Amino acid sequence: MELIRNLSDLQSRYHECVATIGNFDGFHLGHQVVLKQLRSRADELNLPVTVMVFEPQPVEFFEPDNAPSRLTRWREKYQLLRDHGVDRMICLRFGAQLATLSAEDFVVDLLLEKVGVRHLLIGDDFRFGQGRKGDFDLLCDLSQKLSKKHGFKVERSETFLIDGERVSSSRIRILLENGDLDQAARLLGRHYSISDRVVHGNKQGRALGFPTANIELRRLKTALNGIFVANVVLEDRSRQPSVAYIGTKPTLGGTRSLLEAHLFDYSDNLYGKFIKVEFLKKLRDDKKFDSFETLKEQIAKDAQMAREYFLDNE
Repeated sequence: MELIRNLSDLQSRYHECVATIGNFDGFHLGHQVVLKQLRSRADELNLPVTVMVFEPQPVEFFEPDNAPSRLTRWREKYQLLRDHGVDRMICLRFGAQLATLSAEDFVVDLLLEKVGVRHLLIGDDFRFGQGRKGDFDLLCDLSQKLSKKHGFKVERSETFLIDGERVSSSRIRILLENGDLDQAARLLGRHYSISDRVVHGNKQGRALGFPTANIELRRLKTALNGIFVANVVLEDRSRQPSVAYIGTKPTLGGTRSLLEAHLFDYSDNLYGKFIKVEFLKKLRDDKKFDSFETLKEQIAKDAQMAREYFLDNE
């Protein structure tokens, strides 16, 4: 899958494609239905499938303090889109240049002239352009005006429902925040996970008797907080039973949210390696303990409960 990160990289060879635009945060079953619909159109027209996303997500640019928790980083999106057969991902930096682009210029200058979109698949709740003035109806009007010159067509994406409700990132976010990992997995089509390279921590886990693999969250907010039963997926795709923590480590005076995973019966060096932490069950919320010893005792209990989970689910 090709990755394009800058407008200046949008050369003429990228013209002629079918495309969709969105956050694709979490890449849930609804997103996957959109891609199937897009692939069908691409095969009919013999054109590549292109997905356009923005970093930061527009709401994170306009309202960073009120933006919802992020489910997936752009790299995780890249891997998920690649694994689902997307030909090209355009990941553009969202800043003042895009924020002040009028809705019509967004379509004509960006989508048609630079990207060469011939068929656009989009949800009817999609908003674009300065002041969010662009919508599905405007796209349809423009497609009628520009169809002869650019061969541009617009199609509404299908809505995917589970239990009579639309599958959405916001719905999954609420489920994760409430600790309902099973229902979140049902909407995602997989266990919710966070992935990145293992970095050096402050070795506090080792001092507690539970050495951890640490990865940076790289997001303003995360939907999860607390202690979890988890699988750590290594680069060789093996799964290692683990207990994972997301929080600020309040007992130890921490202030920044981080992810730590203790892999059971595993001692190889993981620094610099790429891992994925799959969250299976929430054990408890994060909390501040009265002492280091009390924290150590609770971590031992958490680890034992996680081990019992794996024994019960063999």
